[in-house]
Amino acid sequence: MPDPETPQTEEQLELIPGLVRAREVAGAVRQQAAAREKGPAPVDPAPELPVARVLVDVPLAHLDRPFDYTVPRKLDADVVAGSRVKVRFAGQDVDGFVLERVPSSEHPGRLAPLRRAVSGEPVLSRAVAALSEEVAARYAGTRSDVLRLAVPPRHATVEKQESVPASPVEVDPAEVAADWAPYDGGRFTGRLAAGESPHAVWAALPGEDWARLLALAAAATAASGRGALLCAPDRRDVDRLDAALTSVLGAGRHVVLAADAGPSARYRAFLAVARGAVRIVVGTRAAAFAPVHDLGLVAMWDDGDDLYAEPRAPYPHTREVLLTRGQLEGCAVLVGGFARTVEGEYLIRTGWAEELSADRRVLRARSPHVAITGATDRELERDPRARSARLPRAVFDAVRAGLEQGPVLLQTPRQGYVTSLACDRCRAPARCRACTGPLRILAPTDPPTCRWCGVSEPQWACPECGGRGLRAPVLGERRTAEELGRAFPAVPVRTSGGERVLAEVGAEPALVVATPGAEPVAAGGYSCVVLLDTWLMLARPDLRTGEESLRRWLNAVALGRPAGDGGRVLAVGEPSDPVLQALVRWDPVGFAQREMAERQSAHLPPASRLATVTGTEPDLESALASLRLPAGSEVLGPVPVTLPAGPVPPRAAGEPDLQRLVLRVPRAAGPALSRALVELNGVRSARKLTSLRVQVDPVGLE
Repeated sequence: MPDPETPQTEEQLELIPGLVRAREVAGAVRQQAAAREKGPAPVDPAPELPVARVLVDVPLAHLDRPFDYTVPRKLDADVVAGSRVKVRFAGQDVDGFVLERVPSSEHPGRLAPLRRAVSGEPVLSRAVAALSEEVAARYAGTRSDVLRLAVPPRHATVEKQESVPASPVEVDPAEVAADWAPYDGGRFTGRLAAGESPHAVWAALPGEDWARLLALAAAATAASGRGALLCAPDRRDVDRLDAALTSVLGAGRHVVLAADAGPSARYRAFLAVARGAVRIVVGTRAAAFAPVHDLGLVAMWDDGDDLYAEPRAPYPHTREVLLTRGQLEGCAVLVGGFARTVEGEYLIRTGWAEELSADRRVLRARSPHVAITGATDRELERDPRARSARLPRAVFDAVRAGLEQGPVLLQTPRQGYVTSLACDRCRAPARCRACTGPLRILAPTDPPTCRWCGVSEPQWACPECGGRGLRAPVLGERRTAEELGRAFPAVPVRTSGGERVLAEVGAEPALVVATPGAEPVAAGGYSCVVLLDTWLMLARPDLRTGEESLRRWLNAVALGRPAGDGGRVLAVGEPSDPVLQALVRWDPVGFAQREMAERQSAHLPPASRLATVTGTEPDLESALASLRLPAGSEVLGPVPVTLPAGPVPPRAAGEPDLQRLVLRVPRAAGPALSRALVELNGVRSARKLTSLRVQVDPVGLE
């Protein structure tokens, strides 16, 4: 063995196992350390516009801004405004969108190069990039969260395929104006065809083919050389719009953008729009950010539907997204429905939009006859239980008469069989002995089971009085269908609700029992529409209870035939209720005006702006101490968060419960409130504090 103190020659060193390899590793480490001290290795930049401003996909509020990167020469052709890239950020490779390319950067140091060009396809247009910034600011969120909603995931195979350009749209403006004549004589669509950009809130007549009218409005816009974007709340309505557009425009002149279309189909439709091959788009809330070229019209149907409220952060509402697009891109806006929301009434009251509604005489001719059980003393003499029974005598009489002419629709607010149970003797709610959850019955032969944990209770006994009998204070659509099937055994009974939603039914006599929003369209209209358990819809503890109840009833009644064709509507409820009275008169406009006045007197949206902040009590206290609220702000709460129906989620020992703050400001101070919440999120994100759930203008406030 060599003496360690004696100098060794290179030949001798090679004989020592592992020593040469160790020196090589040490040399590589020294080179890497030296490279880190000097910064990133210089790259050959692109000859023109060598700097790319990239919006990095990082959902941290304090990093919600563009960052500058050097564009290597080898990536020059693929890095364009709106394309996807990979960048090095915080020691990781992350995705990003190129907002623009510029000749230089204000950053004084050396810029890191782009790691990779994912695709040269420009999927983020300038208009949608500007829209995402406005929506993020409006809802106190980040642009990366908004862009996840706006740009679908990439599908490489589809991206290699070409998009076939649609042929020009040919439309007769006189035909369009004739169909729209009952509302304003066709002036609105005439302005669209002339290239103008009017704003309107449309109250559709009962029984109106609203899908065809929206398709005609899109055709009038296309005739002026511009694009159109139409939004509907669910897939059934999108399918109706799809069929109407095909009928009016012909095949291949529009695309459907919906989240349930599948990754490849959705991305193929998105690319056709982004490339300008197709300029007419229809879809659900996922289509609100569609990059339509030369956008001339944004329209939505039934803007009060809660499906338009995005359940993912920053929780934008489709109506606000489309209104923002109309403002940014200077296009026409059309908000329509059988009912009118308070927000729609506010647009008219402020003068931002005009009203599109039919004359009262036309409305009376098109409306079905609406009655309420027990509304007169004579009815109460015939049936003393007309106001208290769930299915009074008048319902059976109306159903029997309606079946002589065609199908009959019965709307019930709950799905399932028996959705809740109570003791037959003392009326105490029936609860599970394992988790105290509510009991229900799923089928006629099934024992009671817990809605929360699923435990069966065949031997249930009331803990209050010891009784073993059960009653059903609330019945679902399947139990209702079962009772009516026994009363009318010769008539087919069909149900629609939950996961079994029917799109349409025939004109032959049948009983159709449906939950709100799941009513199928009947060929020729329903001869009779019955609204059951109206008290249940009006009993919900929510800010929009009356507005939402009227909207659902009007949508169901609109499926019936006009009074001149024998159409009849019967509602089971309290005749003096103002919401039911608005239904009897078919007066959604007057109801929205009264609701608007009440909201203004109570300082509630849309007359004011609200935001909720949810977190633990210590987090809310620290957030409130650092929050710089605008003048005139009110802080309500905190109050415990109301948990949804279901078992209480497990919590760690000693973990505090969630609470909620409500922040209210005058409407003019709404942008300042959003900026304050953005600043709060940024500070907490930079300090790595627990994130808070922030919602600006939530749809519901229980």
